[in-house]
Amino acid sequence: MTSPLRALDTCFSPALYEPKLHLDAVVVVIDILRASSAICTAFANGASSIIPVAGIDEARDYKEKGFLVAAERDGFVLDFADFGNSPFNFTNERVRDKTIVYSTTNGTGIINLASSSFRIVIGSFLNIDALSEWLIGLDKNVMLFCAGWKNRFNLEDTVFAGALAERLMQSGKYSTICDSTLASIDLWSFAKPDPRTYIEKAAQRTRLKEKKLDDCIDFCLTTGFTSIIPVMIDGSLVSLT
Repeated sequence: MTSPLRALDTCFSPALYEPKLHLDAVVVVIDILRASSAICTAFANGASSIIPVAGIDEARDYKEKGFLVAAERDGFVLDFADFGNSPFNFTNERVRDKTIVYSTTNGTGIINLASSSFRIVIGSFLNIDALSEWLIGLDKNVMLFCAGWKNRFNLEDTVFAGALAERLMQSGKYSTICDSTLASIDLWSFAKPDPRTYIEKAAQRTRLKEKKLDDCIDFCLTTGFTSIIPVMIDGSLVSLT
């Protein structure tokens, strides 16, 4: 007897997320420029755990307790933080064997929104190979949750959702009646021949360029960088290899 196909859904914005519909799903948190890419990089460089917090005050409290804190708003490092959310901040020398408290404009808040789901994992191009294989083998419903930009749709997260959705659908283990999933796959079909050129039109790419924070764009679009999958367990992200 063959197993029933699993559902594959996509949410383009936190404003559209409905927690009660995804209690039995694995939620993939996506914030390509730059939070989910930075989180994957931190674990690839030896971080032991990451505590995601949505609020600035909570991040500041952790700093006063002696934690290493990465925190930014609108791309700028907060005055009390040790660094922001560029993947290049999370070097082996700075993060190996460390617990990091992490707060960003878009990415960390949606982790709280998805807290009632079966499991939360972090997705990026950096770990898309390992992540897609793991999801296919897990045999659970999947929700691709795009961080977007301040409750709005964005291109880069949707393009990644399409890239991951394409792999899952091609496995033959998923089906979808979700228009957002189908739209993300269509968008990926446009971007796939040259993702770097396609992302040039993204609003977040322009924001980063204006703030001289766009040095990591090429890196954030790199596949095969790590086989680590950050997974949320008991309030912290830890490494699943």
